Amino acid sequence: MTASPKSLAPRPLSLAAVLEHAWGADDFTASAVMGATGLTRSTTIEAMDTLAGLGLLRELPNARVTSSYRKGRPARRFEVREDAAVLVGVDAGHARVTVVVADLRSRTLATHRLALDVERDDATTRRRLIVAAVSDALRAAGRTRHDVLAVCVGVPAPVDAEGRSPRHRTGFWDLMNPGLVDAFAWAPLVRIDNDASLAAVAEGAVGAAVGCPDYVSLLAGTRLGAGVVVDGRVLRGAHGGVGEMIAFDHVDGVGSAEGLGTRAAQWARAEIAGARLAPESALGAMPPERIDGRSVLELAAAGDADAGRVAARVAAVLARIVSVLGSMFDPRLVVVSGAISAGIDEVIAAARLALPTDLDLPAPELVGSRLGADVVVVGAVAAASATARERVLDVWRQPAT
Repeated sequence: MTASPKSLAPRPLSLAAVLEHAWGADDFTASAVMGATGLTRSTTIEAMDTLAGLGLLRELPNARVTSSYRKGRPARRFEVREDAAVLVGVDAGHARVTVVVADLRSRTLATHRLALDVERDDATTRRRLIVAAVSDALRAAGRTRHDVLAVCVGVPAPVDAEGRSPRHRTGFWDLMNPGLVDAFAWAPLVRIDNDASLAAVAEGAVGAAVGCPDYVSLLAGTRLGAGVVVDGRVLRGAHGGVGEMIAFDHVDGVGSAEGLGTRAAQWARAEIAGARLAPESALGAMPPERIDGRSVLELAAAGDADAGRVAARVAAVLARIVSVLGSMFDPRLVVVSGAISAGIDEVIAAARLALPTDLDLPAPELVGSRLGADVVVVGAVAAASATARERVLDVWRQPAT
């Protein structure tokens, strides 16, 4: 996306209305836009021509050219130029970075993954590696920074409306969000957000919460984190702290913000160390250093009795977490998201049965995500797309020809 700005002055509201319709349609005619927006024909055609001149729309061959024309004047057809720019979604997690470059239809062009050395981590190095990972992903997609319209990065820290994280007593939040809003200032549109909030965006866009205005996406693998959606809006708070789970340090039956995966692995290792396993136990045959939460829950789902005892403890904690979230935010739905969602169906079923029955509010429905470990980067692309749709006409620069 290069070259000089071109005026959007004639009818910016009509441009926005036409472009919003275009973004959600495969291809369209002026009549379709008029029916959807209420604009007059002359205003609609002028807006379509302006957007085509800006490089945001492309005019398609008419029906006469494609041999489908029967009689009368063929209608002009347009579509969004999905290749006019790219969107970049980033999951900048504690131990790994995932970058997806997508076109304006959110179709993936390239994916790049990078493992981080958490033992040699510092803010400067982390920032450099995240930016480099984006450059590598753009290169793999055959694009450059000049093609980028919007970047969205998810981090395991609260993030305020300006893309910055508050100070943390251990420095963890500063490390996880090392000035990323400044590092990506070269992009026209930049959004830095909490990873659980972006998981919620993903679930609402293409996941288990499509069409649901009130839900919580619970990232529960290593640490607990919640993306909270109320009345169709992701809640943020003054410092981006809505959904921070440190309060569970003070909740009986939960006791900390450690994730379900962390607990499952710890409890499984304790079972092995205590020699409390059956001789035929698949859990007992697994080397302790290879045990993680997902593997334990998958063994439980496969019928291993010893792993099943661990899963039952996990289910009891999950039920308590869901009951607290239900009392705090009154969601219709809680979605267990992230890598831990694989193999967790039986845990969720047990947690449903363990939900307290004496709460004043109805208990939320509890389901597992089907978006897997990439839920945050899926949400980052969806958020980049939403930001682009909302603000593209404020920042657009006509592509060079």
